Amino acid sequence: MMKNKAKTLSREDKMRRKYRYVDRGFILLMLTIFQFLCSLPVVFENSKFYPINALCFFGFTAFEWIYVAVMHLVFKKVNFELEFIAFFLSGIGMTLTASVSKSGHIKQLAAVIIGIVVYDILLWFLQDVKRVMAVRLPLAVFALCFLAGSFLFIRFAGSAINGAYNWLILGGGKLSVQPSEFVKIAFIFVGAASLDKLLTAKNIYLYIGFAIGCIGVLFLMRDFGTALIFFATFLVIAFMRSGDIRSLAFICAGALLGAVLIIYFKPYVAARFAAYRHVWENYDTTGYQQVRTLIYSVSGGLKGLGINNGRLRYIAAASTDLVFGMVCEELGLIVAFAIVISFAIIAVYAIRTSRSAPSTFYSIAACSAATMLLFQTCLNIFGITDILPLTGVTLPFVSQGGSSMICSWALFAFIKAADVRTYPKVFKSA
Repeated sequence: MMKNKAKTLSREDKMRRKYRYVDRGFILLMLTIFQFLCSLPVVFENSKFYPINALCFFGFTAFEWIYVAVMHLVFKKVNFELEFIAFFLSGIGMTLTASVSKSGHIKQLAAVIIGIVVYDILLWFLQDVKRVMAVRLPLAVFALCFLAGSFLFIRFAGSAINGAYNWLILGGGKLSVQPSEFVKIAFIFVGAASLDKLLTAKNIYLYIGFAIGCIGVLFLMRDFGTALIFFATFLVIAFMRSGDIRSLAFICAGALLGAVLIIYFKPYVAARFAAYRHVWENYDTTGYQQVRTLIYSVSGGLKGLGINNGRLRYIAAASTDLVFGMVCEELGLIVAFAIVISFAIIAVYAIRTSRSAPSTFYSIAACSAATMLLFQTCLNIFGITDILPLTGVTLPFVSQGGSSMICSWALFAFIKAADVRTYPKVFKSA
């Protein structure tokens, strides 16, 4: 009996060494100091005190402390690595949004709170794999109908924004929703759930049909950046379950052929990417945004020019598509590098936790969600620097936009669910 107890204790010690817990109080304190320093230029802009801004940032900081305290003391949660990264990125996004929009940061804070609620609800729902399997088909049908219905509504009752039919404008223009952001959640959910069990022809064909349907509607919406994100995620999901590189090569070849045909028969698609690798030649036309972003980004140096002191803020889409350039210019390359490292940590975290996940579903969901976030980040950062074509996708958590913020938090739920520490019963029996 003593021998069994010794084995049990050594096993628990081994698990604790494997999953080291970060010092929650210290990390929160560092986050608070960083966010306080970032918010000062917005709260005291031009030597004038803005109480609304102060209340907003104080509320955000207080919410972080209360959330971690409640989750730890009441719900016995111990792992907050992902939440800390999300708070760090969201705080930067709120600061930049507040500096360019007098009310945008209030909406951004509301989106953060809604996103965390969605994150916790989804995390609770994901703990039961049988429950997940039961809703995957209805969710796939709903997601596809929602995306197609949104396109038809925007196409015939709404209007295109920057040539794309991907925004639902509600409440007389006071509220805008991007349907494709919410379909990302269903895409991961359905893909991981459909391929969790043994591969069957029915499961494969259903998921391929769902993926083709989503990507096809996104092309009709002219939301090419999101379509690329969906396609990359589909490849990761398919590879994790099959491991068949030859089949994936055929899929990529077919996709490339389809893209060439679309560009040939749809000239407006080619026009969207005409400036790629030629931004300096078209610095006052199609390359206007990227040239300014490149120039202003390097002017910030390591420490940045300071909030409100940049010039990129006066360029269209500065706080959305070009937000990484704003970070470089106003907060400096050190903070910009910290953002890049944060997304790299997310990817490593997803890979490590997926290895010991209690189910294949969690492994596929975590890696595909991390892929979606990382690929979107690459499209955003490399797009504005002309390494890749500019596709107009947001930088997760940092760019201004409620739909993107809520979706980013939801994708974190898939990554967090793969961690055996998330569900205490699984941890004890692991």
